[in-house]
Amino acid sequence: MLKIGLTGGIGSGKTTVAKVFETLGIPVYYADDATKRLMNSNNALKALVVQHFGEASYKNGELNRKHIADIVFNNKEKLDLLNSITHPATIEDANEWIKQQTAPYIIKEAALLFETDAAKHLDYFIGVSAPLAIRLKRVIERDKITESEVMKRISRQMDEVEKMKRCDFIITNNEEEMVIPQVLSTHEKILSRIKK
Repeated sequence: MLKIGLTGGIGSGKTTVAKVFETLGIPVYYADDATKRLMNSNNALKALVVQHFGEASYKNGELNRKHIADIVFNNKEKLDLLNSITHPATIEDANEWIKQQTAPYIIKEAALLFETDAAKHLDYFIGVSAPLAIRLKRVIERDKITESEVMKRISRQMDEVEKMKRCDFIITNNEEEMVIPQVLSTHEKILSRIKK
């Protein structure tokens, strides 16, 4: 079974693209959702988060996402620390999930693949690309944050051009080109690589 990474910068529309693959019967592991779940359910992980980010990291036993975001998006060292705590648990969780799948290939959707050890566990990469103005608009609307806050988050991610250079397939999500035909074409290309 091939393991495909699906990545792109914040607001590029990775989840939209992933949902189209799901309609084709391809299982998708959403790494960011899994990390949030693990930060709420994995006691060892919770203890590490509290140790490094304080008791305010949890409110009534639930992750206080605003507290964490306020810390990590203003301090690269803290963001790197959080990633170093959460990524091993997420990679282990993903590997367990992959063992249970039976499709010809699976997709792991994550903002950070090349920046972490996650890339080592994957065979090919799909990049989702969108112009900066569209990405800004999407994230401002979705997360109800300011443009400067979005730019701060973007500055913490790998450069979009560099990220796309590392991908085997690119899907453009610019609100002009249709996404579904691009996904279908990518799906066929991946299946043809499996048949070789």
